Amino acid sequence: MLIFRTLIAAFLLAAVAAAQENVTFPTPDGWTIHADLYGTGERGVVLVPGAKFVKGSWEKQARVLEKAGFRVLAIDLRGFGASKEGPAGARTEGGFAMDVLAAVRYLHEQGARTVAVVGASMGGNATEAALVKSKPGEIDRVVLLAHGAFAPAKELKGRKLFIVSREDPGPGGQPRLVRIRAQYEEAPEPKELVVLEGSAHAQYIFATDQGERLMREILRFLSEA
Repeated sequence: MLIFRTLIAAFLLAAVAAAQENVTFPTPDGWTIHADLYGTGERGVVLVPGAKFVKGSWEKQARVLEKAGFRVLAIDLRGFGASKEGPAGARTEGGFAMDVLAAVRYLHEQGARTVAVVGASMGGNATEAALVKSKPGEIDRVVLLAHGAFAPAKELKGRKLFIVSREDPGPGGQPRLVRIRAQYEEAPEPKELVVLEGSAHAQYIFATDQGERLMREILRFLSEA
């Protein structure tokens, strides 16, 4: 009986792991974006990795969100990971924003009632740029994880959660928090700023003692009505 139960448990775990689906969708300027799709919920979430990561790096976080009822799409930005099909010379901030918006629209087309975006580091830069370019209501809310804070603060519409490690060194050695806090203070409501302890950057935080709190904050923010 114990062996039978063990086999059933192993089968169920394998079934959950197999729930991930590899999908592709086009961007308006001719790129093909590759992504991993998890879950079937009506609330969509796009996960956008940093420059040193690919879509598969989000799997653990995607599984948590899937279990919470979200439909999750982890993407490779153009020129990174599996997203290699597209015209030359189009890897720009505006191009990355198009990738994020294409992912948001893909989830809407697949039946998601709302779509949020979580962007880390360079993925956060793409996310804030996409938020500026998005149509009203197209992006329900965003999580900006240790991003560059380059977009005009007053153009960041909708609900926003800014997260960064206190000692995360930005360009020139200045803590990244300085620029992020300045953007946060100028951004319109609704908004939140969460400062974690330590110096880990963006997705690297998940591997530290602040990782559990980071996931809790993201899940809380995305789940709020």
